[in-house]
Amino acid sequence: MSSSVQRKRIRKSPEARRAEIVDAATAVALTEGLECVTLRRIADELAVRPGLISHYFPSVEDLVAEAFGNAAGAELDALLPFESAGSADSVELAGVAGEGPTRELARFLARTSGDAYDDISRLWINARHLSRYRPVLCARVSEQEAAWRGRLEALLRRGIERGEFRTDDPYATTIQILVVLDGLGAHANTGARDDRPEAVTRMVATTAERELGLPHGTLCAEAPHGGDASD
Repeated sequence: MSSSVQRKRIRKSPEARRAEIVDAATAVALTEGLECVTLRRIADELAVRPGLISHYFPSVEDLVAEAFGNAAGAELDALLPFESAGSADSVELAGVAGEGPTRELARFLARTSGDAYDDISRLWINARHLSRYRPVLCARVSEQEAAWRGRLEALLRRGIERGEFRTDDPYATTIQILVVLDGLGAHANTGARDDRPEAVTRMVATTAERELGLPHGTLCAEAPHGGDASD
């Protein structure tokens, strides 16, 4: 066929176009930072006019918040898959067939303690800093923090019900684990992980083991090799 025949342009549905915009903004946020998410930059990424981006996101602040929420939510779904999400008390984790709560927690900690987690750690650092000045982003950060707490607390409660974990306050234990995780993740921009003693490297696991009544080393022994959520 002659190359001069013009191809018919396929018009994307509003839902597909919006998803495309959010995905492009998410990629920029993860690789370059939320400050680089602008209407013009995303338009350039998609080879469209900035007006098309502003049609779906009249305010760039909405797009920045959506990019962060999309990235943080996708990472949480990979780390702790769920079957249905409601309040923190009604989240049901999908997990992996044949796995118990101890192995699921070990999998979560392995994934969040490795180099592969650095990009999302940097994004959280970035978002929490910017949220001081950006109310829309601040609200989305709070929403994602609640989602992470709810998902992890649901796992701990299931472990308690099955007799694998022991704690009088699963909510407080959840926060302790996430605080240590965030503290270690705060060094994602500096490469400080290379100089950490082993005791510091496994501090999140040690905290979880202590607070959940697990023998020392349990969560490392249960962690899948490589820490891949798809294992």
